Amino acid sequence: MSLADFLRGAPGAGRVVPSAGLTTRLVAFGTAAMAFLAVFAIALAVMLIRLGDSWQVDLAGTATLRITSAGEAREADTETAMEVLRTTPGIETARVVPPLEQQALLEPWFGKDMPFDTLPLPRLIEIETTPEGFDARALGLRLAGEVPAARLDDHDRWRAPLARAQARMTGLTLAALALIAGTLAAVKALAARAALAENAQVIDVLRLVGARDTWIARAFVRRITLQAAAGAVLGVAAAAALLALIPGTGAAGLPALRPQGLAWAMVLPVPVLAAAVAWFTTRRSALRLLKGRP
Repeated sequence: MSLADFLRGAPGAGRVVPSAGLTTRLVAFGTAAMAFLAVFAIALAVMLIRLGDSWQVDLAGTATLRITSAGEAREADTETAMEVLRTTPGIETARVVPPLEQQALLEPWFGKDMPFDTLPLPRLIEIETTPEGFDARALGLRLAGEVPAARLDDHDRWRAPLARAQARMTGLTLAALALIAGTLAAVKALAARAALAENAQVIDVLRLVGARDTWIARAFVRRITLQAAAGAVLGVAAAAALLALIPGTGAAGLPALRPQGLAWAMVLPVPVLAAAVAWFTTRRSALRLLKGRP
């Protein structure tokens, strides 16, 4: 049975499969539930990708210098380090992070009641690089000679784990979508079996009057596929409506779960894919079951 045969339908075949019943409701509900979960899996994947990209952008083109000396030596080391940074090719700007700003960065971890003035916090220097970047090894050697208490962090050690985490999350999302598609296929196979069992006498009569198995299967495939498509549309609509209620900005600067802009288009193929899975699974199941009937 080709796609054209499916769209055209067999004359009078629609009366073979009842338009209402337990099987019909289960097909629509099961597909709606799977489509709902698929939309949320896609939304979660998009959010994680946006989060990883945001962190990558924040890390790229920046570096941090820590001055760990204490007392008056800290101020002198800070001035020396700033002079080194000003004369280093590839560094666009460098600024000393004020103590209050540094405390604001630590408050989410230690709370507002922490007496930060009693902690031996290092002096931080925030570095922004040019697009060409700087030679981290050469700068590290120069700082080791002129400011031994300086510790340079060019954030390279954080980028590789972020890239690996993004790849893993993408793989997990694809695995989740594959599991959803497999579950949907199993539901459709059971629906086809149930529909054929419910209409066993009708099928026997149709065979007696000369109907071929492909004609009978077409009736079941078309009806179940259309029911699956309708259920998928309802599931996607429900998930999209729920996602639309989520604020566009996440907590603590994290990306929101709600898709933004063109990311909404990623959920549009879900009903089509659900219908395709239903068509393929139902067709194979129906033809196999009809072939096995005496």
